[in-house]
Formats: sequence, C-alpha cells, structure tokens
Amino acid sequence: MKIMGMTMELLGHASVKLKNRKVIYIDPFQLSEWPGLEKADVVLITHEHYDHCSPKDVEKIAKPETIIITVADCQSKLNSLKVKGIALIEPGKSIKIGEDMVTAVPAYNINKAFHPKENHWVGFIVEMDGVKVYHAGDTDLIPEMKDIDVDIAFLPVGGTYTMDAKEAAEATKTFKRCKIAIPMHYGSIVGSGSDAETFKENAGCEVKILR
Repeated sequence: MKIMGMTMELLGHASVKLKNRKVIYIDPFQLSEWPGLEKADVVLITHEHYDHCSPKDVEKIAKPETIIITVADCQSKLNSLKVKGIALIEPGKSIKIGEDMVTAVPAYNINKAFHPKENHWVGFIVEMDGVKVYHAGDTDLIPEMKDIDVDIAFLPVGGTYTMDAKEAAEATKTFKRCKIAIPMHYGSIVGSGSDAETFKENAGCEVKILR
C-alpha cells in the first residue's frame, strides 16, 4: 500500500517493508512466505528475540551493500552475514544514511518481564522525504510515547508480550502527533484479526489494516 508517497507492507507479525528511495526492512521474519522480495538497502532490528532478530530471514534479503542497524545484543547473531556493515544503536541515538534518518526510541514492558527497560531495546523512527514512520518494536504503553511525533505508526496490538489493542489505541492519543496508525504483532504468534479491529475502533487517528 502506498501511504504519503511511501510503499509500505506488513509481512506478517512485526515484519515491515518500507520503500521510497531505499528499501528498508524492519524485523524481517518468516520471509519464506513472501518469495521474490526485493533486496534491502537497510535492515533495522529492534531486539534479539527470535521473531524479530532472525539471521536466516535477514540473509534472504541481504546484499553486499546492505547496512544493518540494531542493538548490541543482536550483533553476534548477525556477524556472519555478508553485508556492508552492522551499525549499533541505542535509545535516543540517530544514524543518517544518505538523505534518510533512523532514530531509536525506547521499547520495553512496564507490567511484564519479557522486554526489560534495562536491556535498552528499541523502536525506530524512520524519516524519508519528510515523512516520519514509527515502528514501536515490542513495547507497552510507556511514558516516552508522549514525545512521539510522527506521520505513521506501526504498533503492536496482540497483547501477552506487548501492549494489547486497547492500550495501543490509547498510545495513538498519547503521541504528540500521528496521522495514520497500522496494527502489527498479531495473527501469528499472538493475537488475531479481531485485535486489529478493536484497535481501529478505539484509536485516536486514522487506522489502516494491512492484510
């Protein structure tokens, strides 16, 4: 689907593909279900859990010029891949790639132990041609979300390991700005299509469900 001049695909679970001048994948996972995918200019990985940091899936879309941006505890899993480089990031840091900017923001649990704050795992804000896209990673509704100022947000809605659909809907009302929200992290390991619909009914902005 083309949104604000950028092509966006939800490739199941929390796996997202963005395309404008560059092809960017975020948390690629189970890509064997999507044959013929374009190679990546950039791969962003939010944290080291197997359904987000999957070396075999990154390998499917990697080319010698690919740059991977991720957190420190993913590096050892990815070091064997034949890519241009692996850049490490942490919450609050930004990396510029050509004309595009990638900024890491906090992602953690507040009432469960799956994603501790002290791990410094991240979500990403990608800015391409003036459009800011937020991929929240695996997170709950956290205080730092009040500083999120984006055009488009991919938010987990499946619950169990992350915020659920109603909490994600509340997050859209917490942000400084968000024009369009897209539910993710449902329908595979946790959550179902009904979670996406619940999110859509309760969100504070336009919601697009990418099938």
